[in-house]
Amino acid sequence: MQLQDKSAIAPRSYDIAEWHKGYRSVSQELDYEIDEIEGEIPVELNGTLFRNGPGLLDINGQPFHHPFDGDGMICAIAFQNGRAHFRNRFVRTEAFVEEQQAGRILYRGVFGTQKPGGILANAFDCRIKNIANTNVIYWGGKLLALWEAAEPYRLDPQTLETLGKDDLDGLLPPGGAIAAHPHVDPVCAADGGTPCLVNFAMKPGLSTTLTVYEFSPSGRLLRKRSHATPGFAFIHDFAISEHYAIFFQNPVSFNPLPWLLGLRGAGQCITFQTGKPTQAIIVPRFGNAPVKTIPVEAGFVFHHANAFEQDNVLVVDSICYEALPSVEPGADYRQTNFESLAPGQLWRFRFDLERGTVEQQRLEDRCVEFPSVHPNHVGRPYRYAYMGAAHHPTGNAPLQAILKLDLLTGERQLFSLAPHGYAGEPVFVPFPDGSAEDDGWVLSLFFNGKQERSELVILDARDLTQGAIARLTLKQHIPYGLHGNFYPMTFHHF
Repeated sequence: MQLQDKSAIAPRSYDIAEWHKGYRSVSQELDYEIDEIEGEIPVELNGTLFRNGPGLLDINGQPFHHPFDGDGMICAIAFQNGRAHFRNRFVRTEAFVEEQQAGRILYRGVFGTQKPGGILANAFDCRIKNIANTNVIYWGGKLLALWEAAEPYRLDPQTLETLGKDDLDGLLPPGGAIAAHPHVDPVCAADGGTPCLVNFAMKPGLSTTLTVYEFSPSGRLLRKRSHATPGFAFIHDFAISEHYAIFFQNPVSFNPLPWLLGLRGAGQCITFQTGKPTQAIIVPRFGNAPVKTIPVEAGFVFHHANAFEQDNVLVVDSICYEALPSVEPGADYRQTNFESLAPGQLWRFRFDLERGTVEQQRLEDRCVEFPSVHPNHVGRPYRYAYMGAAHHPTGNAPLQAILKLDLLTGERQLFSLAPHGYAGEPVFVPFPDGSAEDDGWVLSLFFNGKQERSELVILDARDLTQGAIARLTLKQHIPYGLHGNFYPMTFHHF
């Protein structure tokens, strides 16, 4: 798989020192009405945007080695009749409470954070710290903070107070895990057209077991299917279509010895195997049809935009990299050399399931991540993808823009806040009375490196080139986050 030439470097649209200011811990939990607004919040935009990400990146000056080891912090921005309210709270996991009381790091992190005291303090300590920092969903009347290696934590949707671990009504055993990338099928064929939430769990080892779960709107388990695939698997995201759940098993190996000996974090023991194919594992969601595995030249696949079935072909659109970037023990993530890395780009895979073949093409050359689509088109044919994007059309760089890609015409629209703005995941919110696929708003949290505060940007999804409808400046910064969702319920009394 040939990705874009890393040597195609445009002049920098960013300042690296300014960019890494977004990786500072948050010191306060705040609760206030947002009053610094440029433009106007649409009065029709009513509901709550929940966001999750690492909010704590050190403990009393002891830094975590990688932001993915940071403790989860939930942000809620509620909208009602043209007004907006902000609240943030850390997820009070057991480990977070212990470390805050101790004032020091007590747990090793998956991505390389070590306890003070050197090798002897870390060797053979294989406890997993649940950091609940990757996603936040509201489903079945529960607000859940997700991290893919442990149980969800349940939160109060109004106050964001931590209520405790949630075993999904007895589904998860103690210490069990469920992934942090669920997808909602908007009109599930097996359930009379009602929505259902699809997620998975992964049990790695010499053979990796994938289990697909499907839940009703009330949170009841509808379906469950497990499949064992040979070898170690590192799978962060998956995709769904009307009849399939699709996983990309990246070509990686895992050597646990440096982790056991206290030399590296578990994530640092994963090695990308260049030249080996990725395995696309295609699991039928209904019935007992066999699972199909098809090799593809995909590099390293991290996130998926969407999947759908059309003319007896299964189409999957994914963000692909040349390789898994390594996390070295002595490296400082805040000094990332973007120009030395190949960008993530959007690729399309067309699977002929009868023949077991695949065709692939690159859809977007620009450096992109965090793809988003209209929620009614998840798992169905779609026309528009919204992504966090680099400012320049070539080369690798921090995300500073939102890109709208028309997959039918190839037209592109870009909203950029370079040189001082750094973008997060775009979230598509449909108009209440919208009918077209792009009838909606795009919401994204940007870090303003000049002001050292964060801004929520509201865009008209039909035309990003007209600029922001509204920019809501927060009273503080929010560290670069991971994932979140919008729900049409306002969990706040204005």
